[in-house]
Amino acid sequence: MREMEWKGRRVAVIGLARSGVAACRALASRGAEVVAYDLKSPQDLAPAVAGLEGLPVELRLGAQVKVECAGLALAVVSPGVPLDAPMLAPLFRAGVEVIGEVELAYRLKKPGVSLAAITGTNGKTTTTALVAAILRQAGVPGLAAGNIGLPLVEAVEGLERGVVAVEMSSFQLDTIRDFRAQVAAILNITPDHLDRHHTMERYVAAKARVLCNQQPQDWAVLNFGDPLVRGLAARAPGGVVFFSAQRRLDDGVFLWDGNIVVRRAGREEVLIPRQQVPLRGAHNTENVLCACGVCLALGLTFPPVRAALEKFRGVRHRLEEVRTLDGVLYVNDSKGTNPDSTIKALQSFSEPVVLIAGGRHKGGDLAPLARLVAERVAHVVLVGEAAPVMRDALVAAGCARVEMAPDFPRAVERARALARPGDVVLLSPACASWDMFRDYEQRGDLFCSLVKGFQEGRP
Repeated sequence: MREMEWKGRRVAVIGLARSGVAACRALASRGAEVVAYDLKSPQDLAPAVAGLEGLPVELRLGAQVKVECAGLALAVVSPGVPLDAPMLAPLFRAGVEVIGEVELAYRLKKPGVSLAAITGTNGKTTTTALVAAILRQAGVPGLAAGNIGLPLVEAVEGLERGVVAVEMSSFQLDTIRDFRAQVAAILNITPDHLDRHHTMERYVAAKARVLCNQQPQDWAVLNFGDPLVRGLAARAPGGVVFFSAQRRLDDGVFLWDGNIVVRRAGREEVLIPRQQVPLRGAHNTENVLCACGVCLALGLTFPPVRAALEKFRGVRHRLEEVRTLDGVLYVNDSKGTNPDSTIKALQSFSEPVVLIAGGRHKGGDLAPLARLVAERVAHVVLVGEAAPVMRDALVAAGCARVEMAPDFPRAVERARALARPGDVVLLSPACASWDMFRDYEQRGDLFCSLVKGFQEGRP
């Protein structure tokens, strides 16, 4: 739909989180008649509503609202709203096209803007931010957007040319139609969000949608070491760049003898020694390899890639070192919202760990995490809705060093009391934040604030 064609078209925006507000603003500025729906109360949505002040957006808020389909040209649904939500059923019955905010952004972007879409169960945010950092180092106009926090609609506004690195969740991929990424990367696929996708097959299918509209000239960047991801190479319409942290590849980007190595068309070259990249952990090795694959597929040369890798220190809420106090390192990994992510966080430390975990469980198997915790963690402090089920899994795995906290601040205080000099206090919840917080960022921010407020001296 060209810009002029939005004028006077009636569009429903369902869900007023960040992406919903961004969609309202973009559509209203183009002359569309926007009706915004959300089941939350006006009081709960006050910040979002303030972001729409002065715009011709009709608001319909509250638990009893129903979407009116008459005259609707389109509905834009937020990622947090499942496609099987009762609120959306009338739209599908009426044949209204339902898309997400990233699809809307794709339809609004200028032809000179390319997209590098990054998905996977874990590592998306770090990889997306790293790709954006490399692009900046190379002087390419663009930025990081999508699930990383900046709605893609806002990222493409005013951008005439360049590349946007787009972090894409399975929820966002569920609602694409024409969205096409010139480079599409899949980091890994492990069980997650099964409370929404219900089966692993449906979850894998959602992730694979990042490839669905690619053309022969496009590229897929895939993890050779993940069997599910490696198998998706057959679905890639264009070229494939594999990456691997476990083996030497005939073609691709891989870790070998402590170096990040690129082998293309029979020519092999060391890009950078792994130890010169200041990101802790084996999982970050895969993130770095993936980012390198994306940037090489985009045609970037080695020098800016190397320079950006040497400077990149990670993203907030992902193994973020907050402070060292009384010999204890406090680390914020609030973005660790599933068991596999917390496993990777724990594997990043050789020091004794006091783990703070819990929140809203999303349906993944807790047994592998419980076994690792029993082997390697000094103490566990559990909090939130999932605390009882996590405690049961830990006890079944033989972990006796488990405590329950009544709320988040007291969980952090108790972890501090249990820690000894040389230990790491790690917030890596293995759960979503929605039982106690708006999102993982609010949870991580509170952790950082509490830790920064601690005074020296044992509690």
